[in-house]
Amino acid sequence: MARLKLQTFLDDKPVKVSLELPASVHRDLVAYAEILERESGQEIKDPTRLIAPMLTRFMATDRSFTKARRTRQVSKRGDA
Repeated sequence: MARLKLQTFLDDKPVKVSLELPASVHRDLVAYAEILERESGQEIKDPTRLIAPMLTRFMATDRSFTKARRTRQVSKRGDA
């Protein structure tokens, strides 16, 4: 079986965000949570709690984003 990109689910202090998902995305999120539960043995009561770690993983692996972020941080330090 293929390994999921999201390996663990960290329960961190949340920040309240309200968002609407297309029904198909929500169904996929629920399916992802079910598969992750089977693979990790960790119960996931609320699949929407996976959104933050998924976004974190996505941004961490987006090379253009990380490069632009580094460039932005370097330019901010140069302005100081």
